[in-house]
Amino acid sequence: MILSKSFYERDTKVVAQELLGKILVNKTKNGILKGKIVETEAYYGLDDAASHASRGKTKRNSVMFGEAGIAYIYLNYGVHFLFNIVTEKSPKPGAVLIRALEPVEGIGAMMKNRKIKSIHQLTNGPGKLTKAMGIDISFNQFDLTGSDLAVEEDGSDCLIEIVKAPRIGISVAQDKLLRYYIKDNSFVSRSKSS
Repeated sequence: MILSKSFYERDTKVVAQELLGKILVNKTKNGILKGKIVETEAYYGLDDAASHASRGKTKRNSVMFGEAGIAYIYLNYGVHFLFNIVTEKSPKPGAVLIRALEPVEGIGAMMKNRKIKSIHQLTNGPGKLTKAMGIDISFNQFDLTGSDLAVEEDGSDCLIEIVKAPRIGISVAQDKLLRYYIKDNSFVSRSKSS
């Protein structure tokens, strides 16, 4: 079952934690690609110096101020597309960066997309997972509650242990424990905070 808009219309750090264990799905021309979300980061608005929304609304970040459950995708350092999901109730900005996935379905196609054969290096970082899953800027502003790109329940009742850590790759607001990952999952980008 695809997650509803109301799932995303909540506090960003709650959504970031509850996305862990859910399944990111992309229905592509080369088949269905699925990965279990194992690592996320929460980003808020004006009071979060590390957030794109910290300086107010711009053309680039305007999607963060809009409807929850929408994809916010941008090119990072001119190299990698990063996939975020808008949270909070509009016009309050917020987004969750999906940092790592555990490949579930369409692994052969993902490896072809990345041109690698190592399953553990396939989706263990935000730029890696977008390439593996075939996600690029064309998906920016997609409604994840009713498109080929969506997040689904995982269908299990397994409890997961969540680790809270500082966010990675930022130069400000490094003290906030807004990165979350599934403890002992081998597909997490970095299991330590440094």
